[in-house]
Amino acid sequence: MNWQPPSFPSQRRTSQQQQVGQLIIAGALVIFLPQLPLGNYLLYPFTILTTWFHEMGHGLAALALGWDFERLVLLSDGSGYAESYSPPNPGAFATALVSLGGPLGPSVIGAALIAATRRHELWRPALYALAAIILVSTLIWVRSLVGFLVLPLIAAALIGIALRARDGLVRFAVQFLGMLGALSMLRDWHYLFSHSAVIGGRPMLSDTGAIEEALWLPYWLWAIVIIAASGAMVGAALKYALAEDGGPHR
Repeated sequence: MNWQPPSFPSQRRTSQQQQVGQLIIAGALVIFLPQLPLGNYLLYPFTILTTWFHEMGHGLAALALGWDFERLVLLSDGSGYAESYSPPNPGAFATALVSLGGPLGPSVIGAALIAATRRHELWRPALYALAAIILVSTLIWVRSLVGFLVLPLIAAALIGIALRARDGLVRFAVQFLGMLGALSMLRDWHYLFSHSAVIGGRPMLSDTGAIEEALWLPYWLWAIVIIAASGAMVGAALKYALAEDGGPHR
């Protein structure tokens, strides 16, 4: 029988302080790295990843409603789109839900990853799970050269970290990815508050513009609702992850 030393309050506080500090560093990297020389190039794979979060949100919402998720296209400028086909007369509410799935997708994934950082036994499985979803989606839905090149490399990096990295780096990777998803709304700020956009050379409604067309209320109001919902999810995940008993559980 292996004896484990008891976990004292000071140890738990130290672990919580480390968690807070690492989350702050992860958030700062997401926000400020693009401002540094070559920062956009360093962050480019993660820009593609957040676009994948967004477009998978659309696609999975469509699948949940019984629609056909046809393809996911990631473009070299960091934008992208998901194509799905609805049954005849899908209804305004269902159409709005599919549009809503995109902007909420990164926050859902980000909140889940942030929450997973609370428990040591979830750090590596979180990376494995994300890598597996990336690879499966690439095989089934992704239909662009950028997606074929970047997404498998990201998945391979996540698997490599989960297999070989020390615990501290594994947790920081999960924290960074969580903050990446959670803070993606900052990158999408102008898009959320726009009625339409040009993506891949094609003019189309923004997500909030599509929701307005379906449910009539103005697009800017839906942008506020999306930001509030995202903030609530991420806030709840941070509160859970930073609870005082949130140190490593072995």
